[in-house]
Amino acid sequence: MNSIITDAYSLFELYQALRNQLMEILTDEDLSFRPGGDNPSLGELCRQIGEIEQSYINSFKTFEQDFSYRNQEPGLQNSIGQLTIWFEALDKELKKVIEGLTEEMIQNQTIDRGGGFNVSPRMQLEIYKEALLIFYGKTIVYLKTMEKPLPKQWQDWID
Repeated sequence: MNSIITDAYSLFELYQALRNQLMEILTDEDLSFRPGGDNPSLGELCRQIGEIEQSYINSFKTFEQDFSYRNQEPGLQNSIGQLTIWFEALDKELKKVIEGLTEEMIQNQTIDRGGGFNVSPRMQLEIYKEALLIFYGKTIVYLKTMEKPLPKQWQDWID
């Protein structure tokens, strides 16, 4: 096992667990909720975080960040079942890709995020964790507007 897996991944998985908890409290109908203005539906927001995760997975494979990936699966943003299956597959793929990094890659490779911004694989995972936190920060506004009860970890970590 490499140092990212042994030193950081178990904590990172707790951040991913927040998204799994979200899927447990939502219904398909909830995914169509829009808080107003130019905000996307909750389902669109969920699809976006999956697309972002895919871009991070790809960055650990190619050592270049590209946010152009879009999931075109019909009905994805309207189905808790489809989103849950997709998120599980993404999470498994992310862990597998990170497990496949050698210690030499972790220490010597950088990921080009564009614009001259290069980071280590360890930092790239930290930045993805920040993307998850931004997603949760947005999502909690939707949940509170919908008067959804928050899971305990959401109350402790996000609220």
